[in-house]
Amino acid sequence: MSRSTSDAGIDVAGLVEEFDLARVGHYALIVLFLGFFLVSLETGIMTALKTNEAVARSLPFAPPTGEGFTLGNLRFAFERLSGSFFNSLFMAIPATIGSVLLGSMAAYGLTLVDWRAQMGFLSLFLIGIFLPYQAVLVPLARFWNNIFPLASMLEPTFEALPFLQGFHANLVPLIITHIAYGIPICTILFRSYYRSLPGSLVEAAKTDGASITKIYRRVILPISKPMFGVVFIYQFTQIYNEFLFAFTLITGADTPQAVVTLILPAVGASTSGIDFGIRMSASFLAALLTLIIYVAFAEQFAEGLRTESG
Repeated sequence: MSRSTSDAGIDVAGLVEEFDLARVGHYALIVLFLGFFLVSLETGIMTALKTNEAVARSLPFAPPTGEGFTLGNLRFAFERLSGSFFNSLFMAIPATIGSVLLGSMAAYGLTLVDWRAQMGFLSLFLIGIFLPYQAVLVPLARFWNNIFPLASMLEPTFEALPFLQGFHANLVPLIITHIAYGIPICTILFRSYYRSLPGSLVEAAKTDGASITKIYRRVILPISKPMFGVVFIYQFTQIYNEFLFAFTLITGADTPQAVVTLILPAVGASTSGIDFGIRMSASFLAALLTLIIYVAFAEQFAEGLRTESG
């Protein structure tokens, strides 16, 4: 049997010996999960491109045909969300940069610099990670609305700035809140990376007479770029998609300063029911910015994960 197959050019015995059941199961599991997520994605895209009649009469994952195809859902959703896209970016970009940069500095001070009470401050950062959002919503609203109304104080200044309106000042407390709440998790992520760095880097810089701040700017910051990519993507996604703080500090979805996560639940909903085509179009448009961020920083993200995993 083996001789006949060898004559035909196929070594069946060798193939059987190399057959790895665990590897086959591994690939089967990957294909299963990949198919599960891709079918969901394909179903959403097809629904966004269908009319209401086509959504009701066709299978969810079937492509639209003939008069069932429309781009009207995407146009309507974009017009509804266009203003909130600017608000979300105006809020998410500075909040992400602030929390990531301050988290990196805090991790540097808690990892590569020796000083008293270091572990005590690190414990406070760990507690900050596990502090639930719901526990601070009421004090947060009272602080920004009654004790320190920063938005009202900044509104005249914002009215004088180009490309901004007075109502954009209402996003400033939200930015500061996200920075404060994001620093603990960013610190812990950076700390795990800094612990893997060789101590000789800092010791050599100290021997050359560099100060603590100079070591951070000249040594630590340049070699932290991959980790910055990972933390930036993570933090931007968290802040851009956050709902509870936005719902607490911004008065409602019908206000001009509303962010995407406040408006999205109401898009496509009416007294007659839910328009699934518009709802899916709005969901994809809302997710588009995070996809662009992932693509733009994909190289840094992959390099940072490799570095983090050792």
